[in-house]
Amino acid sequence: MNGEILINVTPQETRVAMVENGVLQEVFVERARQRGIVGNLYQGRVCRVLPGMEAAFVEAGLSRTAFLHVSDIAVANAEPEVGASSDGVRRGESIAHLLHEGQELLVQVTKDPIGSKGARLTSHISIPSRYLVFMPEMNNVGISQRIEDEAERQRLRELVLQWGDHEGGGGYIVRTAAEGASADALRADMRFLQKLWASIVERGRTANAGILVHEDLPLALRSLRDLVGGDTERIRIDSRETYQRVREFAAAFIPEVVERIEYYPGERPIFDLYSVEDEIQRALERKVKLKSGGYLVIDQTEAMTTIDVNTGGYVGHTTLEETIFKTNLEAAQAIAHHLRLRNLGGIIILDFIDMTDEEHKRQVLRALETRLENNGSKCHIGEVSALGLVEMTRKRTRESLEHVLCEPCPTCNGKGQLKTAETVCYEVFREILRAARQFEARQFLVLAPQEVVDLLLDEESTSLAELEAFIGKPIKFQVEQLYTQEQFDVVLM
Repeated sequence: MNGEILINVTPQETRVAMVENGVLQEVFVERARQRGIVGNLYQGRVCRVLPGMEAAFVEAGLSRTAFLHVSDIAVANAEPEVGASSDGVRRGESIAHLLHEGQELLVQVTKDPIGSKGARLTSHISIPSRYLVFMPEMNNVGISQRIEDEAERQRLRELVLQWGDHEGGGGYIVRTAAEGASADALRADMRFLQKLWASIVERGRTANAGILVHEDLPLALRSLRDLVGGDTERIRIDSRETYQRVREFAAAFIPEVVERIEYYPGERPIFDLYSVEDEIQRALERKVKLKSGGYLVIDQTEAMTTIDVNTGGYVGHTTLEETIFKTNLEAAQAIAHHLRLRNLGGIIILDFIDMTDEEHKRQVLRALETRLENNGSKCHIGEVSALGLVEMTRKRTRESLEHVLCEPCPTCNGKGQLKTAETVCYEVFREILRAARQFEARQFLVLAPQEVVDLLLDEESTSLAELEAFIGKPIKFQVEQLYTQEQFDVVLM
């Protein structure tokens, strides 16, 4: 697989694009004023315990209080007499037995604030490096499922177990990037993580509640740590300063990728060179065209994301069932791509075109599962329901691309629709009647947008005359250019 990572840097924001075989797969955006906080460690204070939800709200110095569920409370943060399972997760314990208001504890952000929801926290601390993830509260060793060779898995496990106790204890997860790594490289990672954890503990002892104890790397360095794999041919950066910083970081922690890092000095923007800007614009559109002529309609709501599949202009060449099957098969691949590109998460409902052949249903689901295997986030897919829908979930740790780059329309407030001018006319009539019955006035002045005033004086002129005769008062109009189509005011004169 031909993979490239493109890093576009400006003083205001950093953008990272993952391109595979010339196709944009994923986009990350970090703005100077709105840096993501996933992975950051804070000294938190419990401000409210909710036994009915088995959760607590924690003040961590963020714009909103953050959410901590009972399942995310580590052993070290509970009372000594309370038991826990071997993996450090609480089983059957009430949140009221584990936390109390005013209690301070070290917490880590697992999900950025999304919409009206605060950040999600855990006290199961995990600190990533190039090859390992260190978990100070654990004692076990895990291996990434993407490392499939059993001999390699055993080698890595033995190396980590061999050096783990010597380097200070704790648990580790061996990351995919560790496949083929030397014993010296793994031990160097362990030492780095242990030193970092010791400094975090020391800062945590003296930090007041709401203080940032440890901040994760900026996006450019984080991308080098988390995204670069064996199939990444090169990393291109359009900022000389960031290029120097990334090379220094790579030389210290990932020396094998230093030669793959390139500075891009071209006058043409790097994202334009790879058509990334165009792909980002298309990823913000509601409608996605398929090569066959079919299309998807993607709608994000507060509760879930829905994706509807349509045949569109595709009429096929054989039977109707075969046409539907081919459209759904192509749609399954496009859906998997756009879930990753748009970073859609939470509950997702897929409305494929109804299929009667059970084998076709199985193949479409299998195609979807295959494309989602390396999707970057954990997914769970249900079977085709009796209504022909597929329910799935995708783990969400950051806001979608649309939420990062867009905001609700101020005209429709995110509804995507406006009342017609005719509807607003009738609302004006009702408001005038209501005002005439409640207040004394010589005449009424209606402030409204051009479209509504034109309709009232033209097509609805007869109704307007009848209303004036009924209330016995004249009605005047004034066009307000800044009003939206739904806005109007009735003023008593």
